[in-house]
Amino acid sequence: MSNLSEAELIHMFKGIPFTTRSSLELLKSLDTFDAREDDVLLVSYPKSGTHWLAGVITKLYDPQVTLTSPIEFGDKSNLEELNKLSSKRIIPTHLNYNMLPPNFKNKKCKMIYISRNPKDTAVSMYHYYRDNPNLPTVDTWTAFFDLFLKGDVVCGSWFDHFLSWEEHENDKNILFLFYEDMKKDLPKIVKEISLFLGLHVSDDDIQDICKKSSFSEMKNDTEKENCDSSHTVCSLTSNRRLIFRKGAVGDWKNHFTPKQNQRFEEIFNEKMKLSKMAKSLTYEF
Repeated sequence: MSNLSEAELIHMFKGIPFTTRSSLELLKSLDTFDAREDDVLLVSYPKSGTHWLAGVITKLYDPQVTLTSPIEFGDKSNLEELNKLSSKRIIPTHLNYNMLPPNFKNKKCKMIYISRNPKDTAVSMYHYYRDNPNLPTVDTWTAFFDLFLKGDVVCGSWFDHFLSWEEHENDKNILFLFYEDMKKDLPKIVKEISLFLGLHVSDDDIQDICKKSSFSEMKNDTEKENCDSSHTVCSLTSNRRLIFRKGAVGDWKNHFTPKQNQRFEEIFNEKMKLSKMAKSLTYEF
């Protein structure tokens, strides 16, 4: 919950709301960012598992790689700092495909897009808004529900974000993952990630990585490391305690009224009627 006005916390760029933690100067400079061929992008809509995925991927690499702050975070000097980092860079982002710096596309950098069912995403984002001083105050779930459906939330419409990436589902340099699949069978997904990244990881190592990357383990590690506020994988906060909440699949049922669920389904079915990937979303186990 914030004491600042919405105008002090949010600004628009190319029709999409960003927090003022992403300066307009930086956002305008993204098109000229110099990507490297060995960069790996971790892409998601907010509250879809970026931190969890980042924790898994950094454990796959030996020697260690550089997990950067999000490419859209900070001011122009942050891009300059990113350019100074040695390879290999693992770069998180919440950008939709159309806003991605062209160099990442031209150099066919490897990208991993993780999505989460939009109902749980909305609920998680609602709690995030309530707890995060960098985001406007939202008093009730009902108020946030309306904002989410309209796309009047940070990073814009979930539907537009998902669809912008799905257009590239056949691109060989992009791996699409679902948060719920990580919850269901993490070793299988870690194996899939390692093959996509061209890494040779033994089954024993995969089991060890999964043990260290369980949601509860990652949450505990995050809370221990919270004192390091200088580094963040999120462009919306440096407070790591805000990152991991429940991580549950199906928590939306504790928030959605039957009427809200019906309205959501109607809008979802209309907006996603041509989407094949949307049929793979899981809403409960």
